[in-house]
Amino acid sequence: MSEMKLSITEKLGFGAGDMAVNIVIITMQLIIAYFYTDIYGLDTSDMAVLFIVVRLIDAFSDPVMGIITDRCNSKHGHYRPFMLWFAIPFGVAVYLAFITPDVAYSYKLAWAYFSYTLLTLLFTIVTIPYISLIGVITNDPVERLSANGYRFVLVKIAAFLVTIVVPALALYLGEGNMRDGYQPAMGLMGILGSLLFLVCFFTTKERIKPIIAKIGLKEQVSLLLRNDQWILLCAALIFLMCGFVIRGSVAPYYAKYYLNGGDALISPFLTTGVTASILAMIASTWITKFYCKIRLFRYSQLLTFILSIAMYFTVGQDDMVLAFLFTFLIWFAADLYSPIFWSSIAEAVDYGHRKTGIRVSGLAFGGVSFCQKFGMGVAGGLLGYLLSYFNYQADAEQSEFTLNGLASMVTIIPAFFHLAVGLIMRKYLISNDYYSEIASDLKLADSR
Repeated sequence: MSEMKLSITEKLGFGAGDMAVNIVIITMQLIIAYFYTDIYGLDTSDMAVLFIVVRLIDAFSDPVMGIITDRCNSKHGHYRPFMLWFAIPFGVAVYLAFITPDVAYSYKLAWAYFSYTLLTLLFTIVTIPYISLIGVITNDPVERLSANGYRFVLVKIAAFLVTIVVPALALYLGEGNMRDGYQPAMGLMGILGSLLFLVCFFTTKERIKPIIAKIGLKEQVSLLLRNDQWILLCAALIFLMCGFVIRGSVAPYYAKYYLNGGDALISPFLTTGVTASILAMIASTWITKFYCKIRLFRYSQLLTFILSIAMYFTVGQDDMVLAFLFTFLIWFAADLYSPIFWSSIAEAVDYGHRKTGIRVSGLAFGGVSFCQKFGMGVAGGLLGYLLSYFNYQADAEQSEFTLNGLASMVTIIPAFFHLAVGLIMRKYLISNDYYSEIASDLKLADSR
């Protein structure tokens, strides 16, 4: 296997793309539910249906985009051109999603459907090529893991922007009116996202020309379904997104109502979790230098399960310090998986190539993106249902039943999703040593 070392500049440039992507992902995971209920004014049941419907649309857009990226073969490569062509439309869609029109409720609901769907489609158009990019800038698994380490630190900087800068900007630009302030604040995030995609385009290089099989969609799907390691990653990702989205989305409600901290506590509470996540990215990259990355992935999710259950039974409404401590530990343990997972996708594609003799790349990455957003959609629908079930009322005093429900949505409910991930990853096989064997076999096959 040839070694393709990446410069720090290219690793940072690669990470800039995911920073742009995660301006949207972190918004979806942490604040969009709170935005829709407490600022935009949607009913929790309407929000649940909105999340589910938009993700059903993704069922078609993600695989289609995966096929399109495979067939694109411009002078800039297969994947990078989309970050050039759609950088600006992506930023505009971020801005439009946070407009709060002063119209009748039915029209507001219609605008939410239009703007959220548009954002999701533009997100797909740039995300599928981006997550495919790691497979063509280097074929060295260590370099891929290192690049993903840089990438996920920048991802968490995006999380800081969304959880700290955006609320402060919204308050300042709206002159105390959060509804008026969110639009220009997220507009600035949209501009930043566009610039970051352009940085990614200009600083990265596609060194490996992917072997694209000239086969139909039906056969590609059949080949993917024979790739058991890819299926395991997809299943794990769905459960991961359910756990992360439910915990992250309810965190603002938990800080405001359960801990009785009001709006002022939301940003510090989220910042604690984001800080832990950033440290987890750094720690994961370091730990995997001498410890099996697959075991770290598996055990970190089991630890998240244990810590989450412990938090539910030990943290009361007056235990502010303990709540922050558990939040830090849970988010740290949960996010140790990130660099490992995203570097593993390209390796699973190569595994499937060796197993079947045919490479299915674009649809594989498109399928992973679909699973990510499908999990987020399921979590969003479940989130809206649970808020309604626990009788949540926006910006009002909550009952004991509601408060207990919010606590369980931050702890027990996501805990079982992480437990499922830990169990699923017991079947995952592709360690660094095993991947070296795969790469050697593919290189030998290509030379014949």
